[in-house]
Amino acid sequence: MSVADIINTMQSKFNASAAAGLDLVFQFSIEDGENYYLVIKDGTCDVQQGDADNANVTLIMDTETLKGITSGETDGMQAFMGGKLRAEGDMMLAMKLGELFPV
Repeated sequence: MSVADIINTMQSKFNASAAAGLDLVFQFSIEDGENYYLVIKDGTCDVQQGDADNANVTLIMDTETLKGITSGETDGMQAFMGGKLRAEGDMMLAMKLGELFPV
């Protein structure tokens, strides 16, 4: 499964009601794949390949960790504590991903 496939799966699970009133950019820096970012704005989710200029939070991991977190096989907090996931920027926003993209 490619990073693009994983990100598309995430987008299909997007919970628009949890994004009402938000204006955020989540950067996914994938160490062994392509980088993507999600622009969450007023209940919408726009996926872009590459790097955002103005990400609120950047999540750094490998493809396997991303796949595990998005499928629910891996707990994001455990991945973070285990060093498989790093975050830069507003760490609390990383916690909102679970509400925005329920497994």
